[in-house]
Order: sequence, then structure tokens, then C-alpha cells
Amino acid sequence: MLDALANWKLDGLAETSALLTSEVVTNAVLHARTPVGLVVRRLGSGVSVEVTDGSRRQPTARDATPESTNGRGMALVELLAATWEVTVHRKGKTVQFTVSGDSDPWAAFSIDSWAVDQ
Repeated sequence: MLDALANWKLDGLAETSALLTSEVVTNAVLHARTPVGLVVRRLGSGVSVEVTDGSRRQPTARDATPESTNGRGMALVELLAATWEVTVHRKGKTVQFTVSGDSDPWAAFSIDSWAVDQ
């Protein structure tokens, strides 16, 4: 995926795209436990990523505590992807998300939004 973005000169989308791809693929590996497919497509100044697995169960966001070591993947997709959707089909599902070059998804976050009260 990173090579495709580099070839398309969309390096500015690499970190967000890699993070979200990692989260969705990890969900598929951990929860579906089936073979996983990955498709990356260029969309003008953005990219579409599709992760397909053999489970018809839809991913759900979980409430992660500051101490949790997992459970943030779909929340990250919700926050950072320009769009995302799940399509359930006869042999499983596809989670598809887009990352757009039109805006920086990290711009909405300040250091204060990451602070955890102790």
C-alpha cells in the first residue's frame, strides 16, 4: 500500500492510510480468522482501501479505557477516514475507507484532545 501511494505521489496520505489499513487488517485477522484480501485504489487526490474477510460479522467500535491495549481501531477509522462503510456479502464482508488529500484528518486534534486525566 505504501509503495502504491509513493508511485502515485500521494506520500502525504501514507501515515494515515497505513495506520487505518493496519487497524482494519488486524481486526480481520483477530476476529474473522479467515484469509484477508486488500485492495488499494487511487481516487484523484485520495485513496480507497478495501479489506475483505470471510466473516459476515460487522466490526463495532468499543469503549477503550486509557489502560486498554486494544479496542481503538474502528474509532480511529471513524475519526480519520474521509468516508467508510461495511458491505456484507454472501462470503463475508468488505470494510472500505477513503483517505482524501483534500484535508488533513489530524488537523482537528490538539494536544489537549489527547490528554488523559490521571
